[in-house]
Amino acid sequence: MSETRIGYARCSTDKQDLAAQTVALLDLHVAADRIYTDHGLTGTNRERPGLAQALAAVRAGDTLVVPKLDRLARSVPDARAIADELAGRGVKLALGASVYDPADPMGKMFFNILATFAEFEADLIRMRTKEGMAVARAKGKLKGKKPKLSDRRQTELRRMYDTGDYSISDLAEVFDVSRPTVYRVLQRTPSADAPTGTA
Repeated sequence: MSETRIGYARCSTDKQDLAAQTVALLDLHVAADRIYTDHGLTGTNRERPGLAQALAAVRAGDTLVVPKLDRLARSVPDARAIADELAGRGVKLALGASVYDPADPMGKMFFNILATFAEFEADLIRMRTKEGMAVARAKGKLKGKKPKLSDRRQTELRRMYDTGDYSISDLAEVFDVSRPTVYRVLQRTPSADAPTGTA
């Protein structure tokens, strides 16, 4: 029985391109129609349709080929779990041109080092993203969600509510917003009858 090589490629954001990984897989003798991909999904998310299809496509004696380990998984537990699953099914795992051999202590150690680096890099990316958002927020570039209603419409909603003629559902329909939005507006907007100061 001839070996079938199944390829898997992934990129984390919609702005990234899978072309380089696809070319690498073609160079590693994976047929174009045997390459499964995930676009805009991080390696820390195990629920990936392309990965699920690739894992379902391989049979005993086949090889799953990924350009680099970090395309397959971004956490040590996930990398090990996928590698163990493949080994248990009699499927080989190729990281680029190197085939991972779970029975080889050196190979196992190298695999664990690669997985640790992939996880470390994912943690760094998350940390940099958080820091970047904090800096942007401090500079006023990153603001919360824009309110669904303008200040004027929020005031009008409050006025209509205070008349007692409109229910929350009525107001949601009139202003074309959800009931929770109406409640939030009422919490933020004081009633016209509310005292404005203390005596």
